[in-house]
Amino acid sequence: MNPKIYVAGHRGMVGSAIIRILNGQGQTNIITRTHAELDLTNQAAVRAFFETEQPDQVYLAAAKVGGIHANNTYPAEFIYQNLMIEANIVHEAFKVGVKKLLFLGSSCIYPKLAPQPMREDALLTGTLEPTNEPYAIAKIAGIKLCESYNRQYGASHGIDYRSVMPTNLYGPGDNYHPENSHVIPALIRRFHEAKLNNAESVVIWGTGTPMREFLYVDDMAAASVHVMNLDKATYDANTQPMLSHINVGTGEDITIRQLAETMGKVIGYPGRIEFDPTKPDGAPRKLMDVSRLRDLGWQAKVGLEDGLAQAYADFLKR
Repeated sequence: MNPKIYVAGHRGMVGSAIIRILNGQGQTNIITRTHAELDLTNQAAVRAFFETEQPDQVYLAAAKVGGIHANNTYPAEFIYQNLMIEANIVHEAFKVGVKKLLFLGSSCIYPKLAPQPMREDALLTGTLEPTNEPYAIAKIAGIKLCESYNRQYGASHGIDYRSVMPTNLYGPGDNYHPENSHVIPALIRRFHEAKLNNAESVVIWGTGTPMREFLYVDDMAAASVHVMNLDKATYDANTQPMLSHINVGTGEDITIRQLAETMGKVIGYPGRIEFDPTKPDGAPRKLMDVSRLRDLGWQAKVGLEDGLAQAYADFLKR
Protein backbone atom coordinates (compact mmCIF):
# COMPACT_ATOMS: atom_id res chain seq x y z
CA MET A 1 0.00 0.00 0.00
CA ASN A 2 3.05 2.31 0.16
CA PRO A 3 4.65 1.97 -3.29
CA LYS A 4 8.04 3.49 -4.05
CA ILE A 5 7.20 6.41 -6.35
CA TYR A 6 9.67 8.33 -8.50
CA VAL A 7 8.51 11.83 -9.50
CA ALA A 8 10.70 13.07 -12.36
CA GLY A 9 10.64 16.86 -12.54
CA HIS A 10 9.69 17.36 -8.87
CA ARG A 11 10.93 20.97 -8.83
CA GLY A 12 8.65 22.00 -11.70
CA MET A 13 5.15 23.37 -11.25
CA VAL A 14 3.39 20.06 -12.01
CA GLY A 15 5.92 17.74 -10.36
CA SER A 16 5.84 19.69 -7.08
CA ALA A 17 2.02 19.64 -7.16
CA ILE A 18 2.02 15.86 -7.69
CA ILE A 19 4.19 15.51 -4.58
CA ARG A 20 1.74 17.71 -2.62
CA ILE A 21 -1.16 15.45 -3.67
CA LEU A 22 0.75 12.22 -2.91
CA ASN A 23 1.82 13.55 0.51
CA GLY A 24 -1.80 14.51 1.19
CA GLN A 25 -2.80 10.91 0.48
CA GLY A 26 -0.25 9.62 2.97
CA GLN A 27 2.34 8.43 0.44
CA THR A 28 5.73 8.68 2.14
CA ASN A 29 7.94 6.53 -0.09
CA ILE A 30 8.67 9.19 -2.75
CA ILE A 31 12.04 9.56 -4.46
CA THR A 32 13.29 12.59 -6.38
CA ARG A 33 16.48 13.84 -8.01
CA THR A 34 17.46 17.38 -8.96
CA HIS A 35 18.95 18.06 -12.39
CA ALA A 36 22.37 18.43 -10.73
CA GLU A 37 21.98 14.96 -9.20
CA LEU A 38 20.62 13.24 -12.33
CA ASP A 39 20.79 14.45 -15.93
CA LEU A 40 17.76 12.80 -17.51
CA THR A 41 19.16 13.23 -21.03
CA ASN A 42 22.08 10.94 -20.05
CA GLN A 43 21.01 7.35 -20.68
CA ALA A 44 23.79 5.75 -18.62
CA ALA A 45 22.97 7.98 -15.63
CA VAL A 46 19.24 7.22 -15.90
CA ARG A 47 19.99 3.49 -16.19
CA ALA A 48 22.17 3.55 -13.06
CA PHE A 49 19.47 5.46 -11.15
CA PHE A 50 16.72 2.95 -12.02
CA GLU A 51 18.94 -0.05 -11.30
CA THR A 52 19.76 1.39 -7.86
CA GLU A 53 16.34 2.72 -6.83
CA GLN A 54 13.95 0.16 -8.43
CA PRO A 55 10.77 2.28 -8.10
CA ASP A 56 7.27 0.79 -8.36
CA GLN A 57 5.68 3.81 -10.06
CA VAL A 58 6.97 6.72 -12.16
CA TYR A 59 5.38 10.12 -12.79
CA LEU A 60 7.17 11.55 -15.83
CA ALA A 61 6.65 15.29 -15.26
CA ALA A 62 10.19 16.34 -16.26
CA ALA A 63 10.42 18.40 -19.45
CA LYS A 64 12.00 21.43 -21.03
CA VAL A 65 9.14 23.94 -21.18
CA GLY A 66 8.57 27.56 -22.13
CA GLY A 67 6.33 30.05 -23.89
CA ILE A 68 6.20 31.04 -27.57
CA HIS A 69 9.38 33.12 -27.35
CA ALA A 70 11.42 30.26 -25.84
CA ASN A 71 9.98 27.68 -28.26
CA ASN A 72 10.83 29.88 -31.24
CA THR A 73 14.34 30.67 -30.00
CA TYR A 74 15.47 27.20 -28.91
CA PRO A 75 13.66 24.63 -31.15
CA ALA A 76 16.60 22.21 -31.21
CA GLU A 77 16.85 22.15 -27.41
CA PHE A 78 13.10 21.65 -27.05
CA ILE A 79 12.91 18.63 -29.33
CA TYR A 80 16.21 17.00 -28.34
CA GLN A 81 15.94 17.33 -24.56
CA ASN A 82 12.31 16.25 -24.36
CA LEU A 83 12.84 13.23 -26.64
CA MET A 84 15.88 12.11 -24.64
CA ILE A 85 14.20 12.55 -21.24
CA GLU A 86 11.13 10.49 -22.11
CA ALA A 87 12.99 7.80 -24.09
CA ASN A 88 15.51 7.27 -21.29
CA ILE A 89 12.93 7.17 -18.50
CA VAL A 90 10.38 4.93 -20.25
CA HIS A 91 13.01 2.45 -21.47
CA GLU A 92 15.02 2.22 -18.26
CA ALA A 93 11.84 1.99 -16.16
CA PHE A 94 10.72 -0.92 -18.31
CA LYS A 95 14.11 -2.66 -18.02
CA VAL A 96 13.99 -2.74 -14.21
CA GLY A 97 10.36 -3.92 -14.15
CA VAL A 98 8.40 -0.74 -13.38
CA LYS A 99 4.78 -1.73 -13.96
CA LYS A 100 3.07 1.68 -13.71
CA LEU A 101 4.18 4.91 -15.37
CA LEU A 102 2.32 8.13 -16.15
CA PHE A 103 3.60 10.46 -18.90
CA LEU A 104 2.55 14.11 -18.80
CA GLY A 105 2.14 15.85 -22.14
CA SER A 106 0.52 19.05 -23.35
CA SER A 107 -2.52 20.26 -25.27
CA CYS A 108 -0.17 21.56 -28.00
CA ILE A 109 -0.06 17.98 -29.39
CA TYR A 110 -3.27 18.76 -31.29
CA PRO A 111 -3.41 20.27 -34.79
CA LYS A 112 -3.47 24.05 -35.05
CA LEU A 113 -6.96 23.95 -36.58
CA ALA A 114 -8.38 21.04 -34.56
CA PRO A 115 -12.19 21.15 -34.14
CA GLN A 116 -13.24 22.65 -30.80
CA PRO A 117 -13.46 21.33 -28.15
CA MET A 118 -10.40 19.18 -28.94
CA ARG A 119 -11.05 15.46 -28.54
CA GLU A 120 -8.35 12.86 -28.03
CA ASP A 121 -8.97 11.46 -31.51
CA ALA A 122 -7.90 14.78 -33.09
CA LEU A 123 -4.29 13.66 -32.55
CA LEU A 124 -2.29 13.37 -35.81
CA THR A 125 -5.18 14.62 -37.97
CA GLY A 126 -3.55 17.88 -39.12
CA THR A 127 -0.64 20.33 -39.09
CA LEU A 128 0.72 21.50 -35.73
CA GLU A 129 1.11 25.11 -34.58
CA PRO A 130 4.54 26.05 -36.08
CA THR A 131 5.81 27.99 -33.04
CA ASN A 132 5.82 24.97 -30.74
CA GLU A 133 6.02 22.12 -33.26
CA PRO A 134 9.34 20.68 -31.90
CA TYR A 135 7.91 20.49 -28.36
CA ALA A 136 4.61 19.03 -29.62
CA ILE A 137 6.41 16.37 -31.70
CA ALA A 138 8.38 15.31 -28.62
CA LYS A 139 5.20 15.05 -26.54
CA ILE A 140 3.44 13.02 -29.24
CA ALA A 141 6.48 10.71 -29.26
CA GLY A 142 6.09 10.29 -25.49
CA ILE A 143 2.49 9.14 -25.91
CA LYS A 144 3.53 6.69 -28.62
CA LEU A 145 6.44 5.41 -26.51
CA CYS A 146 4.01 4.47 -23.74
CA GLU A 147 1.54 2.91 -26.17
CA SER A 148 4.25 0.96 -28.01
CA TYR A 149 5.72 -0.50 -24.82
CA ASN A 150 2.21 -1.45 -23.68
CA ARG A 151 1.44 -3.12 -27.02
CA GLN A 152 4.68 -5.11 -27.09
CA TYR A 153 5.18 -5.86 -23.40
CA GLY A 154 1.83 -5.24 -21.66
CA ALA A 155 0.66 -8.84 -21.70
CA SER A 156 4.08 -10.49 -21.28
CA HIS A 157 5.51 -8.15 -18.62
CA GLY A 158 2.38 -6.70 -16.99
CA ILE A 159 3.30 -3.08 -17.68
CA ASP A 160 0.71 -0.31 -17.85
CA TYR A 161 2.05 3.04 -19.08
CA ARG A 162 -0.47 5.88 -19.40
CA SER A 163 -0.52 9.49 -20.65
CA VAL A 164 -2.39 12.63 -19.64
CA MET A 165 -2.54 15.87 -21.65
CA PRO A 166 -3.25 19.03 -19.64
CA THR A 167 -4.68 22.30 -20.89
CA ASN A 168 -3.00 25.61 -19.89
CA LEU A 169 -1.77 25.25 -16.30
CA TYR A 170 -1.12 27.89 -13.65
CA GLY A 171 -0.55 28.07 -9.90
CA PRO A 172 2.18 27.72 -7.27
CA GLY A 173 5.63 27.11 -8.74
CA ASP A 174 4.88 28.89 -12.04
CA ASN A 175 7.51 30.73 -14.09
CA TYR A 176 7.09 34.52 -13.88
CA HIS A 177 9.95 35.40 -16.24
CA PRO A 178 9.16 38.64 -18.15
CA GLU A 179 9.79 37.03 -21.56
CA ASN A 180 9.57 33.24 -21.20
CA SER A 181 6.36 32.88 -19.17
CA HIS A 182 2.84 31.84 -20.16
CA VAL A 183 -0.17 34.15 -20.17
CA ILE A 184 -1.35 33.91 -16.52
CA PRO A 185 2.04 34.37 -14.81
CA ALA A 186 2.87 37.12 -17.32
CA LEU A 187 -0.38 38.93 -16.47
CA ILE A 188 0.14 38.46 -12.71
CA ARG A 189 3.52 40.16 -12.99
CA ARG A 190 2.22 42.95 -15.25
CA PHE A 191 -0.83 43.77 -13.10
CA HIS A 192 1.21 43.60 -9.89
CA GLU A 193 3.82 46.02 -11.26
CA ALA A 194 1.10 48.35 -12.58
CA LYS A 195 -0.50 48.39 -9.12
CA LEU A 196 2.83 49.17 -7.42
CA ASN A 197 3.62 51.95 -9.92
CA ASN A 198 0.08 53.41 -9.88
CA ALA A 199 -0.02 53.00 -13.67
CA GLU A 200 -3.14 54.40 -15.33
CA SER A 201 -3.56 51.41 -17.60
CA VAL A 202 -2.33 47.90 -18.41
CA VAL A 203 -1.92 47.14 -22.11
CA ILE A 204 -2.48 43.54 -23.23
CA TRP A 205 -1.46 42.08 -26.57
CA GLY A 206 -4.17 41.36 -29.14
CA THR A 207 -7.89 42.06 -29.24
CA GLY A 208 -8.87 40.22 -26.04
CA THR A 209 -11.29 37.99 -27.97
CA PRO A 210 -9.38 34.65 -28.15
CA MET A 211 -10.74 32.03 -25.77
CA ARG A 212 -8.53 29.96 -23.49
CA GLU A 213 -9.00 27.25 -20.88
CA PHE A 214 -7.02 27.32 -17.64
CA LEU A 215 -6.50 24.59 -15.03
CA TYR A 216 -5.12 25.06 -11.53
CA VAL A 217 -2.00 22.94 -11.16
CA ASP A 218 -3.12 21.04 -8.03
CA ASP A 219 -6.21 19.94 -9.99
CA MET A 220 -3.87 18.67 -12.72
CA ALA A 221 -1.83 16.78 -10.12
CA ALA A 222 -4.96 15.27 -8.55
CA ALA A 223 -6.15 14.14 -12.00
CA SER A 224 -2.73 12.58 -12.67
CA VAL A 225 -2.82 10.55 -9.46
CA HIS A 226 -6.43 9.55 -10.21
CA VAL A 227 -5.54 8.28 -13.69
CA MET A 228 -2.40 6.49 -12.42
CA ASN A 229 -4.45 4.60 -9.82
CA LEU A 230 -7.46 3.64 -11.98
CA ASP A 231 -7.90 -0.10 -12.25
CA LYS A 232 -6.80 -1.45 -15.62
CA ALA A 233 -10.22 -2.70 -16.68
CA THR A 234 -11.76 0.77 -16.25
CA TYR A 235 -8.87 2.49 -18.03
CA ASP A 236 -8.94 0.01 -20.92
CA ALA A 237 -12.70 0.34 -21.30
CA ASN A 238 -12.37 4.11 -21.85
CA THR A 239 -9.25 4.13 -24.07
CA GLN A 240 -7.81 2.29 -27.08
CA PRO A 241 -4.33 0.74 -27.41
CA MET A 242 -3.29 3.33 -30.02
CA LEU A 243 -5.43 6.19 -28.67
CA SER A 244 -4.82 5.93 -24.96
CA HIS A 245 -4.03 9.46 -23.79
CA ILE A 246 -6.49 11.43 -21.68
CA ASN A 247 -7.23 15.16 -21.83
CA VAL A 248 -7.16 17.02 -18.51
CA GLY A 249 -8.92 20.38 -18.24
CA THR A 250 -12.00 22.14 -16.91
CA GLY A 251 -14.02 21.79 -20.12
CA GLU A 252 -14.75 25.54 -19.93
CA ASP A 253 -12.98 28.54 -21.43
CA ILE A 254 -13.04 32.34 -21.16
CA THR A 255 -11.86 35.24 -23.32
CA ILE A 256 -8.50 36.87 -22.68
CA ARG A 257 -10.49 40.04 -21.85
CA GLN A 258 -12.44 38.17 -19.14
CA LEU A 259 -9.19 36.72 -17.82
CA ALA A 260 -7.62 40.20 -17.63
CA GLU A 261 -10.66 41.64 -15.84
CA THR A 262 -10.64 38.79 -13.31
CA MET A 263 -6.89 39.25 -12.81
CA GLY A 264 -7.33 42.99 -12.15
CA LYS A 265 -9.97 42.19 -9.54
CA VAL A 266 -7.87 39.52 -7.78
CA ILE A 267 -4.74 41.72 -7.67
CA GLY A 268 -6.67 44.86 -6.72
CA TYR A 269 -5.56 46.94 -9.70
CA PRO A 270 -7.93 49.93 -10.13
CA GLY A 271 -6.73 51.23 -13.52
CA ARG A 272 -7.86 50.70 -17.11
CA ILE A 273 -7.29 47.55 -19.14
CA GLU A 274 -6.46 48.27 -22.78
CA PHE A 275 -5.82 45.97 -25.74
CA ASP A 276 -3.32 46.39 -28.58
CA PRO A 277 -4.92 44.90 -31.72
CA THR A 278 -1.70 45.37 -33.72
CA LYS A 279 -0.21 42.47 -31.70
CA PRO A 280 -1.00 38.82 -32.55
CA ASP A 281 -3.94 36.99 -31.00
CA GLY A 282 -2.81 33.41 -31.61
CA ALA A 283 -5.41 30.69 -32.14
CA PRO A 284 -9.00 31.92 -31.72
CA ARG A 285 -9.87 29.07 -29.37
CA LYS A 286 -8.17 26.15 -27.58
CA LEU A 287 -10.60 24.13 -25.51
CA MET A 288 -10.17 20.52 -24.38
CA ASP A 289 -12.93 17.94 -24.56
CA VAL A 290 -12.70 16.31 -21.11
CA SER A 291 -15.60 13.85 -21.43
CA ARG A 292 -13.20 10.87 -21.37
CA LEU A 293 -11.80 12.00 -18.01
CA ARG A 294 -15.31 12.71 -16.63
CA ASP A 295 -16.32 9.17 -17.64
CA LEU A 296 -13.33 7.97 -15.60
CA GLY A 297 -14.72 9.71 -12.51
CA TRP A 298 -12.79 12.97 -12.19
CA GLN A 299 -13.44 16.66 -12.76
CA ALA A 300 -11.72 19.93 -11.81
CA LYS A 301 -12.56 21.54 -8.46
CA VAL A 302 -10.69 24.87 -8.22
CA GLY A 303 -12.48 27.86 -9.80
CA LEU A 304 -10.50 30.45 -11.76
CA GLU A 305 -10.83 33.32 -9.28
CA ASP A 306 -9.80 31.13 -6.32
CA GLY A 307 -6.94 29.66 -8.33
CA LEU A 308 -5.69 33.09 -9.42
CA ALA A 309 -5.75 34.30 -5.81
CA GLN A 310 -3.59 31.33 -4.77
CA ALA A 311 -1.25 31.90 -7.72
CA TYR A 312 -0.88 35.58 -6.80
CA ALA A 313 -0.12 34.64 -3.18
CA ASP A 314 2.62 32.34 -4.50
CA PHE A 315 4.02 35.15 -6.68
CA LEU A 316 4.14 37.52 -3.67
CA LYS A 317 5.97 34.91 -1.57
CA ARG A 318 8.65 34.63 -4.22
